[in-house]
Amino acid sequence: MGTKFAAAIIVLSSLLCGSFLVSGQASESWRHQLREEAQQCRLDRLSARPPSHRLESEGGVVELWDESEEEFQCAGVGAVRIIIRPNSLSLPKFHSSPMLFYVEQGEGVVGLNYPGCPEIYEAESGEFSTTPAKRRGRAVRGVRDQHQKVHRVRRGHIVAVSAGTVEWLHNDGNKDLIVVAFMDLNNEANQLDHQIRSFYMAGGASREGRQEGRGSEYLVNIFNGFDAELLAEAFQVPRDLVRKMQQGSSREGLIVKCNEEMSFLRPDEQEEELSSRNGVEETVCTRKIRYDMNTHKESDLYSREAGRVNIVNEHKLPILRFLGISAEKAHLFPNAGYNLHWSMTDHRLVYVVEGEVEVQIADDKGKQVFNERVSRGNMFVIPQFYSTMARAGPKGAEWITFKTSNQPRKSPVVGYTSVFRGLPQQVLEQAFQISPREAQDLKQARRQQSFLLPPFSGSRK
Repeated sequence: MGTKFAAAIIVLSSLLCGSFLVSGQASESWRHQLREEAQQCRLDRLSARPPSHRLESEGGVVELWDESEEEFQCAGVGAVRIIIRPNSLSLPKFHSSPMLFYVEQGEGVVGLNYPGCPEIYEAESGEFSTTPAKRRGRAVRGVRDQHQKVHRVRRGHIVAVSAGTVEWLHNDGNKDLIVVAFMDLNNEANQLDHQIRSFYMAGGASREGRQEGRGSEYLVNIFNGFDAELLAEAFQVPRDLVRKMQQGSSREGLIVKCNEEMSFLRPDEQEEELSSRNGVEETVCTRKIRYDMNTHKESDLYSREAGRVNIVNEHKLPILRFLGISAEKAHLFPNAGYNLHWSMTDHRLVYVVEGEVEVQIADDKGKQVFNERVSRGNMFVIPQFYSTMARAGPKGAEWITFKTSNQPRKSPVVGYTSVFRGLPQQVLEQAFQISPREAQDLKQARRQQSFLLPPFSGSRK
């Protein structure tokens, strides 16, 4: 009996030692991963830049910022700008990470398709075409077409898209529709890597492709990876139809010119806005995905002398609670300032929409890592905890900031909600070796202001 008991103790000890060893190895692997990620944020210099890659299509252009750049790797983010020409369609696709896109110009229709949600909109195929010429070529007359909800979007709107959700965009306006998309590549929903991965369900191109700086795989839809016979069985359609799906027709690219005008059943925009505020709990199928960043009456920060800021977080757009991201739109008057501060919760990706803004950023060593005047169409990263301040140019400035947190928080240095205001006067005296009067001046500086500062007295002319 004693021998068996001793043997059991030995086996148990071996198992425990083994588990501790495995646990220790896993812990060490985790620490190594953290060190690698931390090293990605050891940045000597930040810079503003336009898109570095361009994918041409017959119906528009897809422009990408290089997510392999150091600052993008540090923040774990990616960005794309899509230009859709009138009566053109950005083809259905889904992404490996959650996304926010901002409508910079124009208007159109966006569709998001969630698995398991009903097709609540129904219309007879072709009934929206306005002329017989436009109706010509419809496959089947009298067939009821059912689809999920579509949404009208226009300049100033921001739209939230969850990872794996199929989305498409149609420009039914008379000028180019331009959207800027931000992707949180480091989000827990993305278990692949820190690369922009868009899975297209239609479209295609020749092996050469029409692009700059990217491999041709970005122009091939997912059906190319499957055997035509198996797909035909799955869809219960002829193989010829499957081959058309795989080839993406004779047209090339990710944005196609539509053969005819398209129209969709959709709710009235005002009715949709009211229904989202009626107190009924949101579900996956009914949740609000769009917010107007240009609404003056809902500005979160406002100054008659400086401008305004609109913030969209999980409280204004509840879907962001699940996506873990948010955004803010700043509109500053000429030479007005945005207070010195740092972000406590998130990395930020900033895109200038209008005008020019002068920005300075400092790292944890007190080194200036960014000092540039950033103009329209350029983008830059502000890492978490890096201190920054900004001043609009002589014609003012507008910019959109994408954030990697659904509850972003900033800490201002100056003003009535600032760090200096909350510090004891004697702490300031000893920290800077200054007089009590000087310490009091620092504490009371900008006492009537917070983040938005009126034009500086030394403003550029």
